[in-house]
Amino acid sequence: MSTHSLEIRPDGIAVVTLDVPGEAVNVLGRAVREDFAALFELLTNDESVRGVVLRSGKPDSWIAGADVGELATIRTSTDAERLSRDGQLLLDRLESLRMPVVAAIHGACLGGGLETALACGYRIITDHPRTILGFPEVKLGLIPGAGGTQRLPQLVGLRASLDMILTGKNVYPRKALAIGLVDELVHPAILLDIAVTRALELADEKRGTSSTRRRGLVDFALDDNPIGRGVVLKKAREQTLARTRGHYPAPLAALDVIAAGYDQGDEHGFREEARRFGELVVSPVARELTFLFFASNELKKDPGVDGDAPEPLPVDKLAVLGAGFMGAGIAAVAALQGTLVRLKDTDAAQVGRGLAAARDVFAERLEKRRITKHEFDDLRSLVGGTMDYSGFANADLCIEAVFEDVAVKQQVLREAESKLPADAIYASNTSTIPIGELATASQRPEQVLGMHFFSPVPRMPLLEVIVTPRTGVAATVTAVAYGKKLGKTVIVVNDGPGFYTTRTLAVYMNEAGFLLDDGADIVALDAAMVDFGFPSGPIKLLDDVGLDVAGKVAAVLGEAFGERMPRSRSLEKVLAAGRTGRKGKSGFYRYDARARKGEVDPSVYELLPTGAQRATYPVEEMQRRLVLALVNEAVRCLEEGILRSPRDGDVGAVFGIGFPPFRGGPFRYIDAVGAAEVVRRLEELDARFPRRFSPAPLLERMAHSGARFHPDLTRGSEPSFRTRQGG
Repeated sequence: MSTHSLEIRPDGIAVVTLDVPGEAVNVLGRAVREDFAALFELLTNDESVRGVVLRSGKPDSWIAGADVGELATIRTSTDAERLSRDGQLLLDRLESLRMPVVAAIHGACLGGGLETALACGYRIITDHPRTILGFPEVKLGLIPGAGGTQRLPQLVGLRASLDMILTGKNVYPRKALAIGLVDELVHPAILLDIAVTRALELADEKRGTSSTRRRGLVDFALDDNPIGRGVVLKKAREQTLARTRGHYPAPLAALDVIAAGYDQGDEHGFREEARRFGELVVSPVARELTFLFFASNELKKDPGVDGDAPEPLPVDKLAVLGAGFMGAGIAAVAALQGTLVRLKDTDAAQVGRGLAAARDVFAERLEKRRITKHEFDDLRSLVGGTMDYSGFANADLCIEAVFEDVAVKQQVLREAESKLPADAIYASNTSTIPIGELATASQRPEQVLGMHFFSPVPRMPLLEVIVTPRTGVAATVTAVAYGKKLGKTVIVVNDGPGFYTTRTLAVYMNEAGFLLDDGADIVALDAAMVDFGFPSGPIKLLDDVGLDVAGKVAAVLGEAFGERMPRSRSLEKVLAAGRTGRKGKSGFYRYDARARKGEVDPSVYELLPTGAQRATYPVEEMQRRLVLALVNEAVRCLEEGILRSPRDGDVGAVFGIGFPPFRGGPFRYIDAVGAAEVVRRLEELDARFPRRFSPAPLLERMAHSGARFHPDLTRGSEPSFRTRQGG
């Protein structure tokens, strides 16, 4: 079955519509490449064809990139290099066709799709929020492999190319036009008509191919001057190393390949691109990032329950209880998806602050030109504030985001439930308190669950849905489906103190506290964990989360798990001194106007057990204590049935609490190190710190049997261990 259709119009313009059968988006898999090769041969030999328009038959996607599944099957760098070289040669043929080719782009144009567009002589895109361009390969541990590292700099210049390739961030239509990445911006309704017109103009030589990028003096000084280029590339390398700590080889490889093309010509650049692409495809980092890609895609299809799942109920109207930072964030992301939101708080000023916070989220998108002024006004109108329960009578879902106190949350549940429709779902945004305990206040416990969002809500990708043995299947699948609608990666976990993410993060943070008790230096401890791959050090994170919040978490988990989760004296003393962290401008670090970035408040040492006397700890010991505490607790969560699968545990840890993506997650980390070695290290620590590092029984059994959590380390296939919903 062909992956495209071809219409040759009477005026000689061939309209090629790419539409891969049975797929939601077009990807450049083997079938597409083979069909393209035959198509290019046909077009070359058909003298009636004067120009070509390449468009997509998918609703909101042009070409979404390469077939990642195909890449995951490659086992040698030689095979990967050959795949890259074949892709380069295919697009060379496209670029050298005797007739002009116009790319008519609507929707996602990413990776290999953008490389295809770059090989066309003219690019038109729609002025639409779903039209995005970019090279996300770096997020999979790769670089563009079909000529993108060479063609992009030639078109938009060195600085703009580095910004796209090294970060993997998307470029939206107006910026794409501004930097010269595309030639024209049109309304979706006239895309095809304009593309055909431009193809005719190009064929008649009434228009030049791909408009010349506007180049100023800075461009000439930097791009066309070896010394200037060297300065730009050197600075980019320094910034990349500072950001990645050297854990991600792809950005550094991209810098080398781009430089090779500038210094020694296109052909050398293409060869280097293929060679480095081949090396990266089979690298451990790409393996783990590819696993996360597949795992998150699997979760998009997972309804959140085992077996047959009913259709989720529609959620058109949302009630949010609590207009604080979290409640306002939830309201904002809901409105962005077209949901009508009622935001309630008991204080008029707080309601106003919540509405303003939601407005700020919309304003940021307006400033970045992702929405229009009209859309901004529409979004504001979707969120209404209230101090009573007006508007709750027709809500489909109610999300509570009030003070983290059992009694308060139970009282709010009782009040809200009496105002909501009988079939409305009630969700608590608690990060710690067991949902079953809150549900004792409900008349309809089958409709009560947890929806644990992460801060800040508009940016954090994870949503943890918590279900109790009494939560109904309909409520679960509805909460999961709505979470996906909000753009979140959703994992479903079973109820328990701290659930999964808070519980594993808590032991990690607590162990950091014990290192402070023993005299570890704050800056050294934070630096050690950033070097391991976490986005922030644990003490800095404590300040950012709020020491008062951390104190409540520690109290709940300490009561639940007893001696296995004792509380750090350092954290207790700092909290008792009234320090709350960044929000109170008083924590472990300084937040006054004169403070240097990352400067510790020296007065905090007076509160710690060993005072200003700090010990020097080996970096590896600090990393080992914190990481092993976390991964061991993750295994306990799986064994106890809190987690449904190792996949969910890995995705939850990476997307929710910042576990290093290039390590794949706690369970992937254990597989890489080996269960037997992890147990050996835990036992060694447990001898020094009794009870805190006692290996999980499941981990001990795996150490003896040699089992893995993920048998296929490349694709992330069905895990060896899986628990059923409800335990």
